[in-house]
Amino acid sequence: MKNITPINVWKDGEAKTATQLTLIITFDNLETEAVFNYVLSDGENNALATGILPIGGADYTAWGQSTDANTDAYNYAAAQLNLTII
Repeated sequence: MKNITPINVWKDGEAKTATQLTLIITFDNLETEAVFNYVLSDGENNALATGILPIGGADYTAWGQSTDANTDAYNYAAAQLNLTII
């Protein structure tokens, strides 16, 4: 889990503030592609938005090359979801 700059998301008919990003890898063929499940949650770890995020091609190849694989995964997800990790 990583803290993010707060963003508003729509949940159950009202705007709520997400402050955390959690990733879970649900598929990785260890060669060309992987899939992350992501959860945006509030400060009490209540899920506000969920989805899947594939990674493939050059992004998959670069994953884990610059720092560690977990940090790279979170950086990739944040960029794809237009989030800022704090």
